[in-house]
Amino acid sequence: MTVPPLPPVPGTRMVELGREESLELLTGVSMGRVGFTHQALPVIRPVNHLVNDDGDIVIRTHAGAVLLATASGSEVVVYEADQIDEATHTGWCVMATGTASRVTDPLALPRYRTELTPWIDTEMEHVVRIRAEFVTGYRLETAVSHE
Repeated sequence: MTVPPLPPVPGTRMVELGREESLELLTGVSMGRVGFTHQALPVIRPVNHLVNDDGDIVIRTHAGAVLLATASGSEVVVYEADQIDEATHTGWCVMATGTASRVTDPLALPRYRTELTPWIDTEMEHVVRIRAEFVTGYRLETAVSHE
């Protein structure tokens, strides 16, 4: 059964956000999606994350993860998270594009392993950092009447 699309909400508009506000929104949620290339095709995986003090996105993954092959070569990936209210057509979406690499720093690894608890019940021994080189964000908001 096909669900008909919701009609547009009058006065809703899309506003571009700056880097700092976008990273702040990303910091406020713990789940998103990482997109990367595998065998010349795009792949998207849901993952939980944290944003470190440098504005980089940090995720954990398991030994067999396809992302590790990408992260070992510092290839470009995209990370996206959002919060959308389908009833009001409001919310936000943030995308961060940058290079992914394994975290090997013996001082950083224990911190990330403590602060970033996996959502799935499997060993997630690897930590990957995405250097957020380009950060774009958009907010869907309802225009407020000034009458």
